[in-house]
Amino acid sequence: MPPLPRLSRPHRDDVLIAAAGLLGGVLLWVLGLQGRPLIAAVPPWLSLVALAVATGAELLRRTAPLTGLALATAALTLDTCAGTLLATVVMFTDLVYAAVLHGGPRAARRIPPATALATVLGTLIALAVARAPEALFVGVFLGLLTLTPASTGLIVRHHRDAAQAARLRAEQTALLAEMDRAQAVTAERARMARELHDVVAGHLSAIALHTTAAQTLDDPAATREALGVIRENSVQGLAEMRRLIGLLRASGGAEADGEPAAVPTLDGLPALLARARAAGAGDGLAFRLDDARRENGDTARLPAPVELAAYRIVQESVTNALKHAAPGEVTVRLARPPDGPLTVVVTSPYGVRRGPGAARVPGSGAGLTGMRERAALLGGGCDAGPADGPGGPVWRVAATLPATEETPPP
Repeated sequence: MPPLPRLSRPHRDDVLIAAAGLLGGVLLWVLGLQGRPLIAAVPPWLSLVALAVATGAELLRRTAPLTGLALATAALTLDTCAGTLLATVVMFTDLVYAAVLHGGPRAARRIPPATALATVLGTLIALAVARAPEALFVGVFLGLLTLTPASTGLIVRHHRDAAQAARLRAEQTALLAEMDRAQAVTAERARMARELHDVVAGHLSAIALHTTAAQTLDDPAATREALGVIRENSVQGLAEMRRLIGLLRASGGAEADGEPAAVPTLDGLPALLARARAAGAGDGLAFRLDDARRENGDTARLPAPVELAAYRIVQESVTNALKHAAPGEVTVRLARPPDGPLTVVVTSPYGVRRGPGAARVPGSGAGLTGMRERAALLGGGCDAGPADGPGGPVWRVAATLPATEETPPP
């Protein structure tokens, strides 16, 4: 035999309402404030029984509102037959209101029309029996007894549901805002990581390579040259670090002193390759810039995000060449068809390095990932890997960057 369902404990407010109704009804009975019985043969003391049933139904107004309404309807019928107590009538109207407010959606939809129909039918029956205009007061009484509390409960329920929906939308909006904030923080951290890697890795790699060369060579002139390259890369690294720190400290993309931040552009590639040429001379590396745009007469400035991304891709490729490339020529080629994307191709000899710079600087692979991310943020692509070149195997980095006015910011 399945266990009987366990009833929930009545709400504290329901207990107070039931107690007030019971005490009020008993007081009215003691004072004799009771209506005439509808049926003379029914004992008047049955009004107390109806009052007790209505009081018990009040305890169910939240936990089982439809059951409470059914009990209250039976109690009101008995009370009308035995002599009407106002407390029983008031508790019945409260239970009609509670059934609409706390009942299920189906009850909320059906009870108000049912009370309206009961009011209309009761009025018509009273008019048909009494055949007097005073019978309309029966309809007014029925409307106050059933239709008014049902309509009030429906209105309150709609307001409650609207408030709950607004609260839920506010919570969802707050959750979406928090998710957007977390995504923005993650994206900003990734952007800062790429920028820091590109700013620091190249200069520190050159410093590490020339420090190794200075330690292995006994030639004072070569040592002085290596120290000069180390100093130059240190100064350049510090300058770029100051620029980046100024960007992080400033608001609105301006430096702390109010001057706009200088963003690397493609015009800085000759200086970048000159520094790389000085850093890789001891390892047999040469660097050449092949700017096909100038050959075609295309000297227009590209959008700042495109130029920054292209500069950083070339910078990372040159840094990787200084760390890993075999002796030979590193070529940086820029090309752009009319109204087309910018193409950046960097090729470097692929093989085993000999000489003082043969000691490899360890890498984490973050540079290749950063290049792909920079290109993807602009709607382009970047591929890197070994390929066949005219003079043998090469390491090839090819990036395609859309260069239109609609280019999204990085």
